[in-house]
Formats: sequence, C-alpha cells, structure tokens
Amino acid sequence: MKTIDKNVILNHDEISHKIRRIAYQIYESNVDESEVVLAGIDANGYILAKKLKTILSKISPISPILCRVEIDKKNPRNTINTSLKVEEYTNKSVVLIDDVLNSGTTLIYGVKHFLDVPLKRFKTAVLVNRNHKKYPVKADFKGISLSTSLHEHVDVVLSSKPYEAFLK
Repeated sequence: MKTIDKNVILNHDEISHKIRRIAYQIYESNVDESEVVLAGIDANGYILAKKLKTILSKISPISPILCRVEIDKKNPRNTINTSLKVEEYTNKSVVLIDDVLNSGTTLIYGVKHFLDVPLKRFKTAVLVNRNHKKYPVKADFKGISLSTSLHEHVDVVLSSKPYEAFLK
C-alpha cells in the first residue's frame, strides 16, 4: 500500500523516537529496580514491549523481562493468559503495554488481571492514546495523544519496517 493512500500519523523515525522516549521514561520510573516486567498485550503490544526491552537493555542496568498477555479483545472478560507464571511477576514492577489506547477496555481488563497479584509498581504504556475512554484507565507513558472521531480507526504497523501509524 502506498503512503499517499493513508493518513500517516507517525512515520518510522517518529515511532522509533517515541519508543526510545518511552523506554527512558520506564527507566526513570524504575531507576531503583533491578528488573521490570514488560507485559505486552498480544499482538502489537507485545511487539512494542520487545522493542522497549531492546532499548531498555541498552540504556539502563535494568533487566527487562518480557511477558506476553493474551486478551480476547472482543470478549475481554474471558480468561487472560500470560507467558509468565504469577510467581514470576509477584512483587515486581510491571508495565502493561499496548499499541493503541482507544476505549480503554483491553487495558482495564489487563490492569484487572495484574491487580490480583501483589506488585511493587504498576504502570501502563501505549504508542497512541486516542482519548475515547469508557473506563477510568490512563496511559502513564504515551507516544502521542490524538483527538479522533469515534468512527476513525488507528492502525499501527510494528511487525515490519517501515513502522507506521495511520488513521483510517
């Protein structure tokens, strides 16, 4: 697909910059931690978590631990699965990561899952915050905030280069 057919919100360089900035914010928020669990919501949130892990490993002494979070986005009340056992994130600092915060449904159910366990600290990170929240959930770290209409859709491509975020 040609870029002219899309309303590009963030290009490859801008996304790379935003990911780097979010990694620094996670480091600053967890400067006293030796480990941080980066819990990425499958699929794009997990890809974003992997990219944050790479940068965090380079810029800090923190050992980032990746965790894949599987949430049924159509039925978020269904069982949520994580690639880590509960004991592996108990009493640790956790950052729940997704690509786009739209209504907040996916993020709030992800938050609920992790709140059943004692944690040292809990934060959320998104690349695009759309400001259409139905739930009282916010992104602690965000790449960009957008005011969009409800009928518009934001797509984020992180699985291949060039990275892009565009409005449909």
